[in-house]
Amino acid sequence: MARKAKRDLTMEEQLARGPMDLPFLMLVLLLTGIGLIMVFSASYASAYYDADVGNNPLFYIKRQTMFAGAGIVVMYLVSKINYQTFRILSIPLLIGSIGLLVLVLTPLGVEINGAQRWLKMFLVAGPTYQPSEIAKIAVIIFFAVRLSKRDTEKKRKYTNRTLTGRTLNRLERVGFLELVPYGLVLGTVLALVLLERHMSGTILVMVGAASVLFAAGINLGWFIGAGGGAAAALAFIMLNTPYMTRRIELWLDPWVDPQGKGYQTIQSLYAIGSGGLLGLGLGKSRQKFLYIPEPENDFVFSIVVEELGFIGAAIVLILFALLVLRGYWLALHARDKFGALTIVGITTLLAVQVFLNIGVITNLIPNTGISLPFFSYGGTALMIHLAEMGIILSISRQIPAPKKD
Repeated sequence: MARKAKRDLTMEEQLARGPMDLPFLMLVLLLTGIGLIMVFSASYASAYYDADVGNNPLFYIKRQTMFAGAGIVVMYLVSKINYQTFRILSIPLLIGSIGLLVLVLTPLGVEINGAQRWLKMFLVAGPTYQPSEIAKIAVIIFFAVRLSKRDTEKKRKYTNRTLTGRTLNRLERVGFLELVPYGLVLGTVLALVLLERHMSGTILVMVGAASVLFAAGINLGWFIGAGGGAAAALAFIMLNTPYMTRRIELWLDPWVDPQGKGYQTIQSLYAIGSGGLLGLGLGKSRQKFLYIPEPENDFVFSIVVEELGFIGAAIVLILFALLVLRGYWLALHARDKFGALTIVGITTLLAVQVFLNIGVITNLIPNTGISLPFFSYGGTALMIHLAEMGIILSISRQIPAPKKD
């Protein structure tokens, strides 16, 4: 009877109980652990001299550790969910994320450092979070669900007896009509994020969506055309928006305003330069002593380079590279197209976010306010990143075992 009860489990239930991918899990935990150490080191001095946090040098690390612990639990719980469930949740998740983006633009939105991009966890109380973080994953899952059915959907045919019918048939042949629903969804989300004056969020939402579309086999010509159009639109917005224009000017020459807006970038470059090959030693950064503003946030990697040197920073970047490569490996071996596209979207989002953050702290690109996953201080953001890793681990549980000879 016991055997029969076991056989009564559905195939879906049996697959969802498979082992998660240990190399991916170990890389996530390792990066999270190193990130906590660096947040502790980077935030110690700034918290000690900050009366707003009670001059408590352990303020940031205590909160970050608490959220990291909760995030790891969330990651584990998400990894236990049969990822096919996300197909059902894709539309509610997308609608909910759009609703949250709208709320940001209302009086419920929280303004920090002159930008209104946050909401309180419980709308009127609790820690803050950026709804754009939720919108990124919502767009990826929604696109992955729809595009996973692309190969089985029949192309629509219209009558050739009318001009409208002939035009629609031509648009269907070149793939334009297929892209319309994706364009409407993406355009709505991007418009809301742009209204928050959140250029980095806009870029990341586009990257996540584009990676899923590309992996699904959408014609490359559409990427060239849409990419050129998006680049032109972003350039127009940046050149006609005073605060963005100012950022570009400071990127080209941060010494134009060395004691103002260019100060953070200049101090970041000093930190990187003083790190040298081997670094000053863990905990021995000089720039974190009130030179780099809020060193535990977007510029935490500057402290990593200063304390651990080129070699230590290179090791951290290699760990990120291994995580990204392992993610793509899991995508290639996923059980179905939905799982593969979801992993591609999340992994590409992670890779681009790391690249952009490193680009900012080295002044390779203008300051976009992009945090470094697993490293930058921000509890809710860390939990969302770990939840995304949980989705990948959930998909990894159902990867078919290699056949034995």
